[in-house]
Amino acid sequence: MVATVVVEKEKLAKPPLDLHYLGERVLRQPAKRITKVDEGIRQLAREMLQTMYSSDGIGLAAPQVGIHKQLIVIDCEPNNPENLPMVLINPKIVGSSPEVCDAEEGCLSIPGVYLDVTRPQQVEVTFKDEQGRPQRIQAQGLLARVIQHEMDHLNGVLFVDRVENSLVLATELKKNNFAISAVQPVKAG
Repeated sequence: MVATVVVEKEKLAKPPLDLHYLGERVLRQPAKRITKVDEGIRQLAREMLQTMYSSDGIGLAAPQVGIHKQLIVIDCEPNNPENLPMVLINPKIVGSSPEVCDAEEGCLSIPGVYLDVTRPQQVEVTFKDEQGRPQRIQAQGLLARVIQHEMDHLNGVLFVDRVENSLVLATELKKNNFAISAVQPVKAG
């Protein structure tokens, strides 16, 4: 299968899409399911990938660029030209491991802030690919973490909402000029 949303893995001086940042309401609105996978969706995925690579990211959700569609793009190896990016349309976690792990996360919508988040080590995800075909994958490690992080965006949740150490969270946000009041805590799970 040849990926149809391949773009150069390069930094563009002017990425095609603008990122939105913590504190902007657009990041808190739930995304809508995509009913038709067409060239417009594939073009959006290409532009999201170009924006992600330009910002040194490994994942990007459509709400981060102000588009309320259930679409995420992921590339855990942005410096490896052989590794093809993933496009997940209407992703849904259908299973997760009872084992959890803590790892540092960052977000293109909260630049400069890196904090530990607890998430399941493995997830099973169903989604449609860029051709509209149903897919199912088992993901673990970094890929599982990125999928969960990006899927949170589709529900208006940001990784800082899952940080349990509120003192470290407040310190890091303040240091990077973000308001602690923009955080909407969620319970782990």
